[in-house]
Amino acid sequence: MYGGDEVSAIVVDMGTHTVKAGYAGEDTPKAVFPAAVGWIPKDRLGTSDDVEMKEAKTTARSKSRGKKAEKEKEEEAEEEEEKKKGEKPKTPGINDDPSKTRHYYVDDVSFRRDHCDLTSPFDETDGETKDWDAVEAIWEHTLRKRLVVQSDEHPILLGEPVHVSRETREKMVELLFEKHNPPAVFLAKNPVLTAFASGRATALVVDLGAGGTTVTAVHDGYALRKAVTRSPLGGDALTKVVLKYLEKTKKVQVRPRYEFTRTRSNDGESFDVRDVKGLGSTTPAYRLYKQMEIAADVKETTCRVSDKAFNDADFKNVPSVAYELPDGTVIELGAERFKIPELLFNPDLVESLGLPSAETPDWRMPDGSPLKGLAEIILDTINACDVDARKDLFGGVVVAGGGSLFAGLRERLESELHDRAPTNVRVKVTASVNSVERKFSTWIGGSILASLGSFQQMWLSKAEYEEHGAGLIHKRCP
Repeated sequence: MYGGDEVSAIVVDMGTHTVKAGYAGEDTPKAVFPAAVGWIPKDRLGTSDDVEMKEAKTTARSKSRGKKAEKEKEEEAEEEEEKKKGEKPKTPGINDDPSKTRHYYVDDVSFRRDHCDLTSPFDETDGETKDWDAVEAIWEHTLRKRLVVQSDEHPILLGEPVHVSRETREKMVELLFEKHNPPAVFLAKNPVLTAFASGRATALVVDLGAGGTTVTAVHDGYALRKAVTRSPLGGDALTKVVLKYLEKTKKVQVRPRYEFTRTRSNDGESFDVRDVKGLGSTTPAYRLYKQMEIAADVKETTCRVSDKAFNDADFKNVPSVAYELPDGTVIELGAERFKIPELLFNPDLVESLGLPSAETPDWRMPDGSPLKGLAEIILDTINACDVDARKDLFGGVVVAGGGSLFAGLRERLESELHDRAPTNVRVKVTASVNSVERKFSTWIGGSILASLGSFQQMWLSKAEYEEHGAGLIHKRCP
């Protein structure tokens, strides 16, 4: 048992797209950054242009700041000296570990580096944590550089996917205690936290994340393991479809921003676009990542969910929307603005997007069966629950996650479920109007939970971990 409510806990939600971290009791996370981690083999670090870029940035900054920069440096040096007097010795970071062959860049992949590859902590197929070095790098960056805390003074509440294995949970706890030495740890299921954020203890949580969609029944604050349905069709899958559609069907080249420079021409109205040379050492994974950023912006700014099932005849006269790509190319998007989000409800529509057969995704459910639409997945989840709980779940569908931000999605989902639900059942789908709340719902739920006085006895303390081992987490955090 841990009773440390005098120090605010740290809440971390490591999603497939972004990592959210901050203090319990606050409304929004202090740190939000991409979950994609860049890495360069240590034997290639010398050939990277990273040092040159850092020097260039420093020079530019110092020129603009002038004397102010010098004064700030002096103050920082004084602060460092004061800190060192009473500071505990720091454990070496992951990039200082001689046994590691990779140098990691967390929240630092916005500009291009030679040989910089990308990795995700999660496996694309089952969503399990696979790259523990990337996880370690993310935690180190979160605690030391973004929150700038002494990790041994703050308990840590960590959000986790509902389907995570026992081995992964134990490794997670072990890594936290051994590397960061917090006084206590708690692992909470993401859908439970989302339900708490919406003020419910019982709900059917539909989490449309980047890596996939997860529908989970939550009853009295516990996720029902037998009532969890996962689909690979999430935000990233739709973004890939947008990118392939632009390149293969529209024949538009989506060029990452680092590949060219744009300068205003003499007439003052047009731009001259020039290619940047010497990019041969850019990895394909990094180029795709930057292309996906552009495609994601196209998706978020132009796409919306239609009020009823998509039909080509009904949408052939829909007005098109213009979108300007970073290199100045203007594309017109018409019916496809509605067709691509419609894949959430009818995945078979992907065949009609005009993609080459080799580029058409063959999505499957985790058991290998053909992919189902969102409404069918929700019904399957409800039907897996006890008959007595179904009425409450139909009336308490909570939609969350960054992939749920399409305009019209909540209303469309409610009408689809209403058509399929039993006649005597009231269907209610809720989704926060505030996009920040919807994106960060898991973190907000964790912030609420970790700040409750009655929750403080639930922590797995460091002393309990040392006495009983990581296996106790299954009993303490079911």
